[in-house]
Amino acid sequence: MNADTGKLVILIGACILLAGVLIYFFHDKMHWIGRLPGDISIERENFRFYFPITTMILASIVVSVILRIVRKFLG
Repeated sequence: MNADTGKLVILIGACILLAGVLIYFFHDKMHWIGRLPGDISIERENFRFYFPITTMILASIVVSVILRIVRKFLG
């Protein structure tokens, strides 16, 4: 273990804390997540299938941008 590992753990904890605060205070404003155009939802009598492909692509882009910014400042 070294100082860089400690920084990474602190950064991950801060991100989790920020996500928790956003969800706690703004859960009623985030109803669109998972209901974007392109998300596949099939509901039948005894069957429910949900594949949020557009939401996952958007989340992947956001995480990639955040990681690129973090690497720029830490590396």
